[in-house]
Amino acid sequence: MAAVHSEDTRPEMAVRKIVRGLGYRYRVHVRTLPGRPDLVFPARRKIVFVHGCFWHRHRNCRYASSPKTRRKFWEAKFAGNVTRDRRIVRELKRMGWAVFTVWQCQLKKPERLLGRLNDFLSN
Repeated sequence: MAAVHSEDTRPEMAVRKIVRGLGYRYRVHVRTLPGRPDLVFPARRKIVFVHGCFWHRHRNCRYASSPKTRRKFWEAKFAGNVTRDRRIVRELKRMGWAVFTVWQCQLKKPERLLGRLNDFLSN
């Protein structure tokens, strides 16, 4: 797991490229906000998280498989990640931020994601 990075991942870089192509300006990994969001649009009060389907347990996704060994460890790890994600989103919404989550598998259809991101950011 030492090779697993939390910042500047391939999916995150792909989302940044899409958002940049749409002409939006953003900040990355703002440490003063809960959860250090991946993309922050301060003027719009909007946040985008880029989640890996495996680590953040995307429901009904084939990429959210579970390891066959050490099941108890992994179940606790994944449950903790999901609980933390929900808590962070609640905190950010309480602070007045709109939150959008991009799942890794959604990058398989970038034109569809582009439209959803543009809708979220333009409103």
